[in-house]
Amino acid sequence: MRVSLTICMMTFCLLAPALKAQEKLPLKLIATTPLPGFTGDLDHFGVDLKGGRLFLASEVQKTVEVFDLHTGKRTHSIQGFGQPLTMAYLADSDRLIVTDGGDTDAVELVDCKAYKIIKTLKLGPGVDHGVYNRVDKNFYVENGGGSNAKTHVLTIIDTSSFKPVGEIAGLPGDSNEGMVIDYAGKKLYVNLTGSDEVGVIDLATRQLVARWPLPDAHVAHAITLDEHHRRLFTATRKPAQFIVFNTDTGKVVSTLPCVGVNSDMSLDVAHKRVYVTGDGTATVIEQRDADHYEHIAEVPTAYRAKSSIFVPQLKRLYVADSGKGKPDAKLALQIFEAQ
Repeated sequence: MRVSLTICMMTFCLLAPALKAQEKLPLKLIATTPLPGFTGDLDHFGVDLKGGRLFLASEVQKTVEVFDLHTGKRTHSIQGFGQPLTMAYLADSDRLIVTDGGDTDAVELVDCKAYKIIKTLKLGPGVDHGVYNRVDKNFYVENGGGSNAKTHVLTIIDTSSFKPVGEIAGLPGDSNEGMVIDYAGKKLYVNLTGSDEVGVIDLATRQLVARWPLPDAHVAHAITLDEHHRRLFTATRKPAQFIVFNTDTGKVVSTLPCVGVNSDMSLDVAHKRVYVTGDGTATVIEQRDADHYEHIAEVPTAYRAKSSIFVPQLKRLYVADSGKGKPDAKLALQIFEAQ
C-alpha cells in the first residue's frame, strides 16, 4: 500500500508541471470540428458576426464551408468554385466576395441566403489574395502576374456594382502574400514576396509610395496592423520570423522567432498579444510596448494549421488544420479561447 502511494505521489509530481503549463497557455482549445473526407489545403476565413457564421475556403474540395461561429458545427457547403482562396463578408448585402484562383482566375459573388454563386468576374492570371476596404467598400484583388512575371496588379472592384473601377499596377514580382488596410481606408500595406519588401500604397492616388526592405528574411506571408501604436507586423517563412515595423519611419524595431509555414496573423488588443499560425503551433507574442515584444508560447495546433482568424468580440481564435502533402492528415476546424 505504501509503495502504491509512493508511486502515485511520484506520478503526480511528474505530471503537475505539465498540467500547470497547460493551464497557463494563453490559448485554450475549446472545440474541434473534424472534416472527414477533406484533403489538401484549407485557405482563408470570412466572418459574419451578426449572423453567427464562419466561412472557410477549401481548395481541393472547391467549396466554401460554412460553420456556426459559436459551436463550430458545419452547416453548409457552397459549391461551384475552381480554387477558393480569400474572401470578405459584405454585411450590408449579406453576400460573400471570394477570390477564385487556379485555372479560374476570377472573383465570385455569393448570395449568403441561398448559398450559391450569383456573379463571376474574370480577371488576369494569378488571382490570389484580396482585401476589403470598409470605408469605400472596394475589394482589392491580386492578379495580372502569373509564372515568371516581373510585376503584378491589384484590381479594384466596387462591391456594390461588382465591377472593376481601376487598378494599382506595377507591383514588384509575380505575386504578393497578404494585405491589410488601415481603418481610415487610406493606406494599404502588402507583403511583396517578389522583392522581399513591405509595400505601402496610397489608396487616394493608387500609387506605391513606400517600400520597406525585410531584414535578412524572405517569403513574408502573415501580416496585420496595430494602428494605436503605429506598428505593422509581418511574418516570414525563410527564416520563420516575426517582424515589427514603425509605420511612421518604415524602420524595423523588433524581430522574434515564430512558427514556420505561417499564413495568418491576428492582433488581440485586449490581451496585448499577436497570434501567428503555421505548421503545428500558434506562436503567441506579447506586446510590452510599441518597441518591445516577448515570445511567450507555442500553442499546439495541427499539421499545416496555417490559416486562422481572431474574433475579438468572442475572444476566440479559429484555426484551419490542413493536409497538403500528407495523405493521412486529419483536417479540422479548431476553436481556441484567449485566456
